[in-house]
Amino acid sequence: MESKARIFGHGMHPILIVFPLGLLATAVVFDLIYLIWGNPQMAVVAYWMMAAGLVGGLVAALPGWVDWFAIPQGTRAKSVGLLHGAGNVVVLLLFAASWYLRRDAPERPELIEHVLSFAGAGLAMLTGWLGGELVERLGVSVHPGAHLDAPNSLSGRPASEKASGAGRA
Repeated sequence: MESKARIFGHGMHPILIVFPLGLLATAVVFDLIYLIWGNPQMAVVAYWMMAAGLVGGLVAALPGWVDWFAIPQGTRAKSVGLLHGAGNVVVLLLFAASWYLRRDAPERPELIEHVLSFAGAGLAMLTGWLGGELVERLGVSVHPGAHLDAPNSLSGRPASEKASGAGRA
């Protein structure tokens, strides 16, 4: 099933999710560094990484939502997509709560703020796996006829065609 929200021949959601996923995961890394070494600058970096990750998550959600509505009713992909999307809403809410609670003293986060961000990261691992299930197992956001020698997406040719010069490095 081809993505409905596309740019340059590719689904926008799989392109955009790398930003919030990376930013929120990096926030957790900086939280861990803060907890280990106590450097308040690391907690401030985590705070701003979360802010950027939350914005990125909202941006990435829009094309994901468009794609989910295009999945046929009654399919396994529809229910997996619902779990993936709803789970990611919870991920964003956990990180948003952690970020909000830090606002008065981002350099000194309390235990609850760490628990919320770590829980968000743990859940993001599960929802990321569900996203992989959608693409790799269920074929969501995959061009019909995709294969190892498909032509470039910018060529305007269908993925089912064989690219000229296929097999060359």
